[in-house]
Order: sequence, then C-alpha cells, then structure tokens
Amino acid sequence: LFPATLTYDTLRFEYEDFPETKEPVWILGRKYSVFTEKEEILLDVTSRLWFTYRKNFPAIGGTGPTSDTGWGCMLRCGQMIFAQALVCRHLGRDWRWIKGKRQMDNYFNVLNAFIDKKDSYYSIHQIAQMGVGEGKSIGQWYGPNTVAQVLKKLATFDTWSSLAVHIAMDNTVVMEEIRRLCQSNVPCAGAAACPALEPDVLYNGCPEDVGLRERLALWKPLVLLIPLRLGLTEINEAYIETLKHCFMMPQSLGVIGGKPNSAHYFIGYVGEELIYLDPHTTQPAVEPTDSSCLPDESFHCQHPPCRMSIAELDPSIAVGFFCNTEADFNDWCQQIKKLSLVRGALPMFELVERQPSHFSNPDVLNLTPDSSDADRLERFFDSEDEDFEILSL
Repeated sequence: LFPATLTYDTLRFEYEDFPETKEPVWILGRKYSVFTEKEEILLDVTSRLWFTYRKNFPAIGGTGPTSDTGWGCMLRCGQMIFAQALVCRHLGRDWRWIKGKRQMDNYFNVLNAFIDKKDSYYSIHQIAQMGVGEGKSIGQWYGPNTVAQVLKKLATFDTWSSLAVHIAMDNTVVMEEIRRLCQSNVPCAGAAACPALEPDVLYNGCPEDVGLRERLALWKPLVLLIPLRLGLTEINEAYIETLKHCFMMPQSLGVIGGKPNSAHYFIGYVGEELIYLDPHTTQPAVEPTDSSCLPDESFHCQHPPCRMSIAELDPSIAVGFFCNTEADFNDWCQQIKKLSLVRGALPMFELVERQPSHFSNPDVLNLTPDSSDADRLERFFDSEDEDFEILSL
C-alpha cells in the first residue's frame, strides 16, 4: 500500500499549498503549525465530508433535475456543515479518513444520509423538495438561512442521530430556549407533523431501535446554526476577529457563506485567509451499492483546500456549532462571554439567558401571521437574507 501522504502529493502541484507562515492554522477548533504538522492539517481537511455538484442522479421529485450544477452550491454547503455535525456525533472530532483503510459502519451510515437519492435523510432530493415549503422552487438558489431552516426540518426524521437543531434568529442566542430543546426526551421532536415513513424502509440503513437509549437521554446533542449579516455589501472588518475565534472553539462546525451566488463551506483560517471546501466541481452521482461498500473517495477533498481573503466574504453567513453534551454547551457559552472582552472583536450575536420580552414567538412555523409578524416572517423565509437585521457598531 502506498503511504497515505501520497494521496495529496499526486495533486499538490495543481493547487496552492499552505503559506510558509508562523501563523497558526485553525481547522474546526484544532490548532496546527504549518512547519511541523502539514500532513496532519491535510489529513484533517481530507477527512471532512466534501459534497459537490453531481450529475446523473435520480430525478428530483421523479421528473425534476438530475444534476444540481449551477444551483446547488449552498445546498451542498448545508450538507457539509451538517455532515460535520453527524461525524462529531457518531465518529468523534478525532476520527480520520485514510484512503484504502476499511471504515466502521457508522461512517457509512453518516455518508448514506447524504447520498443523492430520495430516501436519504439529507439528500439533495430531500433538501430541494423541503425547500418548496420555504417558498423556493426546485432548482432555485438558496441563502444560508433557508438551507439552515430546511436542515432543521429534515433532522426530525433522523431518529438515529436524534439531534436537537436550533436556529438562532435576530442575532440572538437564548440559552433557556436551547436548554428546553435539548433536555426534551421526546424521541423525535415535531415528528407528529411529519408524513409517516414507510414502515418497511430502513432509512439510512439503520433499524428503528438504534440509539433508543440515547434518544431518551437527558441531553440531546445540539446543532446550533446562527444566520447572520455582518455588513451591507461587504463584511464589516470589526467582526473579523470574532469570526476567527469561532473557528478556534472546539464546538466549531464552521461557516457556510461565500461570495454572491457562489457558496463555500469555511472550515478554518490562517492569517487573514479563510480555508474552505468548494462545492463547484461536478462529479458523477455515486450509485449506492451495499451500504458498507459505498465508493467514497469522491466525498473527500484530496488536495490542499482553497483559501480566500476574509475581507472578500459575503456578509450573509450562517455559523455552526455542535455541543454533544450539556457541559459542551456550558463551555461554549463561557467562551462566547469571554469573546466580548477581546479587544477589537465586535460581537456577531448576543447571548442571553431568556428571550427578551420584545421578541415574538420563536416558533414562527406555528404562528398565524398578522401584521406585527409580517417583517419577521419575511426575514425568516427570505433565502437571500437581504432583510436580516444589520449588526451595528
């Protein structure tokens, strides 16, 4: 067998390598040195699940598109940030993918949740069709907020992962809301509102009773997504230090965003550059075979990742965090509070114990809208996120 490092070397000259810098490289809460840990950096990046445009998959909705080239980049970025949550949930942050090495069943269970077919939990088919309920026709471009809302809905079907998904709106994270959500021992919150699944289908290849004990545990693992707008047409530089700190937290799932109509999944930074995985490559759809024999190399980016200046980032983003336990969440809260003390770092969002009295009901999906809720609903569902409240200095 060839050493795993050759995986990168074969393509390395076609891509710009990491700069020779004393600046640390941060990847999803892990700190690396370019000089002594370059292979570890590349192995960490390669181990992330990489979802790109695909072609020749089964038609969405039976008669819709068979490729997402040109419109699916934000959907793919949503898949990537959510896949990272599932990897942390089922495999752990220390898990690594090595080409040719036999992987455990849970890895294939995670990967199968994103395969391009209608009955995978988080497939392009499910995301596109669920987006219709958010006012987005199939083939229409999404913003970070819309993909977050859709993933939250789809997670209710995923009883194997049993995640609590919270989307913090209005630039405010309410700790009381999250604790209430995560301490619920209902196996599938909101499942009563979901269409009944066919009883003879093993979704994602997992039996119904898998993880029952975990589902009834005292704390459901939390996926926290925070849609933000960090400026009008370009990112306000006052938020850059805070954004960097998000990648330094062990709970980091990264950031989805990019440039106008061109989405990227940001997994870290070095110096003044963001490190990202780019979905803008069209690959053939992978035909699912036996769930444990899925050809998986095309789901791992085996060359140095892309980089771009932080200043080029479109101001409309969604930041993600994963808290596996209540202790993880408490630690995250403490880190966010400390961030407010960092010089030159303007908070991107507010962390409060209880919902401010001027807020409307956070469960907007169950509201009967009246005029007082109209703005909030528009902002809630607007895929381009143009109506987000602008964070002020």
